[in-house]
Amino acid sequence: MSRVAELLEALAPIGRNAQGGYDRLAWTDADAAMRRWFLAEAESLGLETEVDRNGNLWAHWRLRPGAGMVVGSHLDSVPNGGALDGPLGIATAFAAIRSLQEAGDAPPSNLSVVAFVDEEGGRFGLACLGSRLATGAVDPERARALTDRDGVRLDDAMRAAGVDPDGLGPDPERFRGPYVELHVEQGHLPIDGSDAAGLAAAGAPLGVLSGIWPHGRWRIDLAGQANHAGTTPMADRDDPVVRAAAVVLAARDAAVTEDALATVGRMAVEPGAVNAIAAVTTLWLDVRGADEARIRRVVARVAAEAEVEPVEESWTERTDFDPMTSGAARAAVREVTGREAPVLPSGAGHDAGVLAAAGVSTAMLVVRNPTGISHAPGESAEPADIELGVAALVRVIQRISVYGVVAPA
Repeated sequence: MSRVAELLEALAPIGRNAQGGYDRLAWTDADAAMRRWFLAEAESLGLETEVDRNGNLWAHWRLRPGAGMVVGSHLDSVPNGGALDGPLGIATAFAAIRSLQEAGDAPPSNLSVVAFVDEEGGRFGLACLGSRLATGAVDPERARALTDRDGVRLDDAMRAAGVDPDGLGPDPERFRGPYVELHVEQGHLPIDGSDAAGLAAAGAPLGVLSGIWPHGRWRIDLAGQANHAGTTPMADRDDPVVRAAAVVLAARDAAVTEDALATVGRMAVEPGAVNAIAAVTTLWLDVRGADEARIRRVVARVAAEAEVEPVEESWTERTDFDPMTSGAARAAVREVTGREAPVLPSGAGHDAGVLAAAGVSTAMLVVRNPTGISHAPGESAEPADIELGVAALVRVIQRISVYGVVAPA
């Protein structure tokens, strides 16, 4: 068994649920187990470890004074998520370092592995929280006050996990060099300059992302009149769930019309009794697309057609990855596969996108996902493709170090 396969196998039992997916939400017992695994593996490689002021995990290969490049991803999941989204990037980073160490081929600059905390936002509702805090993209006070579905505040959850939330805040000095992330492919999006959609259709084991589509999340609150399910005539009902259904249908129609993606993946109904008409229904609308204009049109159409007032909770501009660092990634893919690297966009957000928006030189490699399924148990990648991903990551590290993409100390 390969080293990266061993690493992923060690993680397989952590947070596994009865449906075959993973529940590794931030600052839970499963998350703590993932974090312990990270620190133990880093120490086995002789790397220096630390937890930064925002709860992100670091493992440093100190080779000389000054700045260096950073590789990594995250360890948390969405509820009932897949096995690879996030952990694949960490496991391949550690496997790449072990490969370099065993070959006696240490890069000429420092190298760090980072595991960003709460990338998915599956518990506290704000994605890429660790990288947003580190780059100053989110206010620390706002972050500390975030609550999960049970009303637990983020700062209380951090304290319970032994991390001081009072230190939350920008930490830009950590990202003076380039950042490279390897990730499992998510969906089958069109490849630049090709009729193929996704790496499987292109017959390619690896690809490089050009950037991340703009995307946003909106909350819609619908008030009604609570009443008895068995005594209230249909004509007399003010049922917010019915209005919520209209929002869902309007969102789908608008997304199809505008060639965008719209999803209502979470809805809260109060009081939530089977035999009672709801008093309040809240739903969250996620909209993504190739450009901001079509996304805004989707939200406007939903507001008009469903007669609601969406409240924007988050917005992320389109992010393009750095041509120089992405060029190193494309060259690495070409070296290990013998073919040009397919270049494709991402409809999913990533910590890499947050860093790129903050001015960090950033690139992303993706490993072929035959099903295209992500954020669900069907997420997958072939072992041979993952091994090619490790080999490509090794070459990215070597190429960036040799050609001096790293910012001077």
